[in-house]
Amino acid sequence: MIPVTDTLAIEDDEISEKFVRASGPGGQHVNTSSSAVELRFDARNSPSLPDDVKHRLERVAGSRMNQEGVIVIFAQSHRSQEMNRQDARARLIDLIEQATHKPKPRKKTRPTYASKLKRLEGKSKRSGVKAMRGRPGRED
Repeated sequence: MIPVTDTLAIEDDEISEKFVRASGPGGQHVNTSSSAVELRFDARNSPSLPDDVKHRLERVAGSRMNQEGVIVIFAQSHRSQEMNRQDARARLIDLIEQATHKPKPRKKTRPTYASKLKRLEGKSKRSGVKAMRGRPGRED
């Protein structure tokens, strides 16, 4: 079990990890070792996540989620395989934790009468400035 919040945890078997070669500099070592981690988590079909968290997770994950609802995280910033694995898991947990927060509902507000007058006064001033830009003596 991987704990996400106090009340939410995901099973280890829901995550699949594949170790691949990292790109970038590193000499002979980087060409022979598979230290980068490609973590996959099927969020859409996960039994551990409630439906509202799944829907918010789709928005939070963005381009990290593919068409099938699988989140793909690629970690290669560290030299060791275990550090990259921990980094990928931490990023997944952070994404899910962000999706657990319910957004605060927006309260509708109306502009005050004074702010409406101020806006209209600004518009009429601007209109006057633009009207003065025309040719002199021409009436429209």
